[in-house]
Amino acid sequence: MSTGAISIVVVVAVVLAAALIIRVVRAGAGRKERALRRRFGPEYELNVAQHAGDTKAAERELEERLRLYGDLRTEPLPGELRERYVAEWAGMQEMFIESPEHAVTGADQLLARLAHDRGYPSGRYEEQVAALSVHHAEHIQGYRQIHDTAARAREGRADTEELREAVVHARPFFEDLVRPPHHGAPTGSESARQHHHGERRSGSGPRRWLPGSGTGTGPGHTRFGHTRKGGAW
Repeated sequence: MSTGAISIVVVVAVVLAAALIIRVVRAGAGRKERALRRRFGPEYELNVAQHAGDTKAAERELEERLRLYGDLRTEPLPGELRERYVAEWAGMQEMFIESPEHAVTGADQLLARLAHDRGYPSGRYEEQVAALSVHHAEHIQGYRQIHDTAARAREGRADTEELREAVVHARPFFEDLVRPPHHGAPTGSESARQHHHGERRSGSGPRRWLPGSGTGTGPGHTRFGHTRKGGAW
């Protein structure tokens, strides 16, 4: 074989090897992206947007969160403490009628305490949110919204509709944290695929669990999401 033919063979081999390497790398990157999307759901897209579309930077941050908090062990709330939180949240909703600013500020503080009691970090807000985003990715944005709105409310820069929306969007996050363990609430992408959070099946089909009410609606039960004065969230 001539020197020229050998050179051509070598060049072709190098090109094929490079193409194979590129294909393997791209396949690995695709698997990583799909895994992160499944784990973080809407949090993945939000993080990409916060990094101005830099997918690699966003994925590095999400992977770091998984490294730090993926194995975090949390504990369910004892029944008495759970009912106390449910009653306190209902009280915040009633307070909203008279003082929306104080209600939103109180709800933000309640969520921080609730996350702490579940076993999430509580030293810094940013650290707590990062840990919560790993295990409650579907609704963590509601916590961010009410926290930011509470800060605006303290400065007198939030109107009533903004305050109301903050509480509405924070409620699913509250439900995730306060839900009894036997209801087996999904996290991450699993909750994105289930539109009826907290449902469980009985002989008569699925029923929605309402914090503070079991599954009943009779006397003595508190309908979560409504005040006694009839204001629905």
